[in-house]
Amino acid sequence: MKAKILNVLLVLTSLLGYLEWGKDNKQFLFQAEAEILSKLFNDPTSVIHPFTILPLAGQILLLITLLQKSPNKILTFIGIGGIGLLLGLMFVIGLISLNFKILCSTIPFLALGFVTIRHHWKTTRNHLKNT
Repeated sequence: MKAKILNVLLVLTSLLGYLEWGKDNKQFLFQAEAEILSKLFNDPTSVIHPFTILPLAGQILLLITLLQKSPNKILTFIGIGGIGLLLGLMFVIGLISLNFKILCSTIPFLALGFVTIRHHWKTTRNHLKNT
């Protein structure tokens, strides 16, 4: 049950990422994702880019794990990796530009990703000890 809760929280925190570019352009990831999904069906070639497809695929994989009785660790790790590419880059951009809005918006996902990986690692280690 804890793994499912962690996966739900991973999806939710991935939507909280904040982007700023130019003078007046800013958007949360959930807003950008809605725009991408609407364009995906009208003009798919305009949204095909690794930094749009990989995080979206990561979220889909994490959502798939919620439908499983016991969330698959491999799917969870791949999902974290897909989303983590974008949010990790945003974290670095926030550090370099000293933009604390961007920086703080990525910390919940990155911290939760670490907690989730640690949870699965401990679960696997305890399972191996008991066999």
